[in-house]
Order: sequence, then C-alpha cells, then structure tokens
Amino acid sequence: MSNLPPEISNLRSQFTETASISLVDKIQFCLVSSSFTSEIILTSYVCADRVKNAQTSPDQEPPILLLHGFDSSLLEFRRLLPKLAHSHQTWAMDLFGFGLTERLADTQVSPEAIKDHLYYFWKTMIAKPIVLVGASMGGAAAIDFTLTYPEVVKKLILIGSAGMRKGSLAGKFLVPPLDRMATDFLRSPKVRREVSLKAYVDPSLVTTDAEVCASLHLAMPRWSESLISFTKSGGYGSFAEQLRFLKQETLILWGDRDRILGTKDAAKFQSIIPHNKLVWIDRSGHVPHLERPEITAQEILQFIASNSMNYPH
Repeated sequence: MSNLPPEISNLRSQFTETASISLVDKIQFCLVSSSFTSEIILTSYVCADRVKNAQTSPDQEPPILLLHGFDSSLLEFRRLLPKLAHSHQTWAMDLFGFGLTERLADTQVSPEAIKDHLYYFWKTMIAKPIVLVGASMGGAAAIDFTLTYPEVVKKLILIGSAGMRKGSLAGKFLVPPLDRMATDFLRSPKVRREVSLKAYVDPSLVTTDAEVCASLHLAMPRWSESLISFTKSGGYGSFAEQLRFLKQETLILWGDRDRILGTKDAAKFQSIIPHNKLVWIDRSGHVPHLERPEITAQEILQFIASNSMNYPH
C-alpha cells in the first residue's frame, strides 16, 4: 500500500529539497496487528534496498531499522537513510501514535504499546535480526525493545538518546482543558521553529522545507489526542538500572553542542552499557543525522562492519 493520506498528499507540494521529496515519495503503508488491540494498525514506513553494485551479499548484511524522536516522523532520516542504503537494506518506520502511522481512537499510546507495535511491525515486514537505530525518544524506544527482544537486535545505535532521565509526572495533571492547551501550544509554528532552532547548531538549516518535514504529521487525524495520551502514560523514564543487561555492541552518537538533552547523558550511557563506543559528532546539535549526515552515516557503517567487542568502557 503506497497512497499517502489525503491530509498529507495535499502538503507534498510544499517540499523543496530533493531529499525530502525523495523520501516522502517512498513512504508506504502496511497492516500491522498487535497484542493490545483487535484493530489492525495502518503503519507508515520506508524501505530502501542496498545498491546492486555493493560488494557483499544482501544475506551477509543485517537490515538497519531507524526510529524517530518525539512528535516527529521517519522524515527526520531523509538525509541519513540514502547514505546507509548504499550498503544495507535500510528501513524507517513511524512508531505507534506518531508520524503518519494510524492513530486509533480509545487506545492509549504508551511505551508498552509502542514496543508491541514495533515488534509486530518487525515480525511482519523484516523478520530477521537487525541493527536498531534510535534518535532521541527513538533511542529510548530502541533500548526498551532491545532489552525485551534481545534476539532481534544484533547491534544497537543511539543518537542523542533519551532514556537516562526519569519520566515526568506532569502528564498526570493534563486534564481538560489543559491538555488541549498544551498541544495547541506545541502546534504553534512559532514554537516549533524555536524548538528546531535549538536542535540545530547551524540556524540556516531551519529552512521552510525542514519546518514542513517537522510538522507534516500534525495534519494526521487524532494527532492531539495521541500526544496527550502518550504524555499521560508518563512516557519513557530512565533505563539506567537495566542498561547493564544490554549484551549488544552499542554505538552512542552525540552532537557535541546538543542543547535539547545536553551532553552529560552521553557519558552516563557510556559508563553503564557494557560493550559500547561513544563518538562525538563535531559542530552538531541534537540532530546530527540531519546536520552532519555524512559523518553520522560513516560512523554507523564503520560500527556495523566492525567485529570487536573491546570497546572502551
């Protein structure tokens, strides 16, 4: 299934960058079941097959699966995904409650629901061990998934990852009309632009095209309800106690000028995860996969190709 929802297809003409147009045109939809609802979830994803002249056999290279951040979509990988797909089959999907994936009425969006939906997406579409890459909130989702399904994940990559700090209790106080007021605030173009400017080091990258990519999913039905539901669930808390149980080699990528999560959590992840490598992305903020996609892709591909477990702790 490849047709964009009408709410989204009407906005496609606003894209101006080749990377954005190319990725949005590759978006497809599949039907995914889950254990938390009897409804089938229409799930958005992109799959880019490796280039035909790559030297290794497709069976020798694990697929890569990319997970986006909070209130975002797979479009945040528009610059990174093509670079990874030169040598690996590369997937990006929209998590349950986010992106262009269908939002169900009367179904709570929570970390448990996100993990369950992610597992069934993997089982339906990929069904082989993967390299799992998570950015920001997607990093927390990737950690949660890897701890629960260690047999599915060959290697783990965290980009400016959440999952080190305790969840907020603020969501429990989001009662009407405060919940709608909060999402109306987040919907504001001015607010979204301010967040984008804080996420990047180079403000010139906050183009009109970038702003459209960052807000495209707001047109989806029940965007506000799903965001409220996720916030009320408590979202992702700290995995600090569980991280020592990770058996996978883990690459920690962090922008050296991250103003969203700061830089202290990178060292905390490094100190707890048993087999890890921390790489700082120079002159980059919270989104090195958008700001420095070449070096980010290079570090990811080198890490996947390496066989050493002797990473500094």
